[in-house]
Amino acid sequence: MQFVLLAGLAGTVGVGVAGWLAGLAYAGVLCGLLRRGLRAAGAERLGPADRVTLARALLVGGVLALVVGGGPAPVAVLVPLAAVALALDAVDGRVARRTGTVSALGARFDMEVDSFLLLVLSVHLAPSVGGWVLVIGGMRYAFVAAAWPLPWMRGTLPPRYWRKVVAAAQGVVLAAAASGLLPPVATAALVAGALALLVESFGRDVAWLWRHRPAAPATRPAPAVEVVPVVAPASAPTASTVRALDVRPVATGLAALGVGSPATALPALGVGPVRPATCTVPSWIAGTGPADLPARVAGPPAAGPVRLAPVGAHGPGARPVDPPARPVPVAVRIVAHQPA
Repeated sequence: MQFVLLAGLAGTVGVGVAGWLAGLAYAGVLCGLLRRGLRAAGAERLGPADRVTLARALLVGGVLALVVGGGPAPVAVLVPLAAVALALDAVDGRVARRTGTVSALGARFDMEVDSFLLLVLSVHLAPSVGGWVLVIGGMRYAFVAAAWPLPWMRGTLPPRYWRKVVAAAQGVVLAAAASGLLPPVATAALVAGALALLVESFGRDVAWLWRHRPAAPATRPAPAVEVVPVVAPASAPTASTVRALDVRPVATGLAALGVGSPATALPALGVGPVRPATCTVPSWIAGTGPADLPARVAGPPAAGPVRLAPVGAHGPGARPVDPPARPVPVAVRIVAHQPA
């Protein structure tokens, strides 16, 4: 169908080689995106309302061919094509509601056809009105592009009637400006007013998405470790020696999660390779209690996770200590996951 429309335009007003190429490329991309959308939606064919939107899309392809055809676009053909495409925008939604075929695919298809028509009309008006009119055509695409680095802009907006009114007004204003019936000053003022409405509408949507952005993700959980003294020869320090170093063990009631053996768990914590089952207490030990207690407190050690930190670390709960006189054999096992 797009080929038939392009052939008709070429035989009457002419579209040039650039117009042919642009129209055929547009039709190819349109078919590919529709096929992908149908596959994602689990549908085999377009619904009745989607066919109306497809007819609008083909008309937009004709407008595109006229705009990039290489010469002055014939207003007597361009404006009626755009006007029919805009008028059918009120038909596809009504057909979808009456036939019970309202779908996310149809709504997205309709919105993208509207956006592309605004972009093509903006390009057509840029030489006569000014390059700033391209903001109208590019606003939707800038909004989509901003969602890539800003995930909070990917949220689902609530339905808003004013948004539809503003979108329809853009097409009507651009089509009227393309007709050339208004004086240049009036055309520029009319287009500037439409742009102001569009900025307000998009600004309101961005503000809504910012206010309803998801909460910041929790910090990446870091494994807590339990320092368990290993039965050592009589000459080696006992478990009391470990407590004398003010190492705070986790509560004994926490059951091991069984995440690998000590030999595999330690490298994951960044401690480096160790001998299977045992290692020695390093010259630095950082311990944190339930409330991140200071380095040394009176009384028995508080129950809570023990965290290993490099020498010189001064984060919460980090406290380098002097190395023991003798290496203390210990085993380290994963017992819980605490926020980093």
